[in-house]
Amino acid sequence: MFVTTAGRTNPEMVDHAKSLADELSVLYIKREKRSIKDLQHQHGDECLVVGKNRLELHKLGTAEPFFFHPNLAMLRLKRLLQGEADPYLAAAGIHKGSRVLDCTLGLGSDAIIASFAAGENGSVVAVEADPAIACIVRNGLNHWQDVQNEIQEAMKRIEIKTGHHLDILKTIPDKSFDVVYFDPMFEESVLESNGIRGLTHFASREDLTEAALNEAKRVAVNRVVLKDHYRSTRFNQFGFSVMKRKTSTFHYGFIETNN
Repeated sequence: MFVTTAGRTNPEMVDHAKSLADELSVLYIKREKRSIKDLQHQHGDECLVVGKNRLELHKLGTAEPFFFHPNLAMLRLKRLLQGEADPYLAAAGIHKGSRVLDCTLGLGSDAIIASFAAGENGSVVAVEADPAIACIVRNGLNHWQDVQNEIQEAMKRIEIKTGHHLDILKTIPDKSFDVVYFDPMFEESVLESNGIRGLTHFASREDLTEAALNEAKRVAVNRVVLKDHYRSTRFNQFGFSVMKRKTSTFHYGFIETNN
């Protein structure tokens, strides 16, 4: 991977790009009016582009980039503020003061919902295996402004750890979080919105493992939660109780750990 700037750049964007290149231990390449496609053809790698208002990750040979946008979370937060229930919060039992470990950050939508529900006295730690995705989402969470203050503060409270979720789970003491959450790539493709399609080019395809689930059970005080396609075999395979929703293509399952 390498880092460059948008076509119309300025010194601040160049400095930001160089800083991110150092953070990710990759090359910074001057844009010099070249297209992203030409730069990628020359360097043979994916590209992180620093723009004025967002970061974009371009996969080699793919036209659709990945970038942060909290659109899914904003729709769900609007419903919460109107007094409607959120199925993730219900399945996980998240409330004010909850401590949540999200093992599959992705776009961060579920982490935002959890942080908002947990409030100032709660905490959300989210794990992302891909350093570039972690960088983009962290930048978005910390700098997104087109929301009310309460939501903005909830986004900023999310702590992102970069690494494989199993490796990170192994370092966490017993019963450190109330909830441990998994949202792996579905066994069957479900695209919830345009905003998630760019992520599918970069997201990990690794399946949920018995080892990771055992570590999650050790770490969770109350529940381990899984989001998956309604036809997924993982629910039965690992013994999740499923909250079925007739109109949805995905369900939430949970395992009680407080017995």
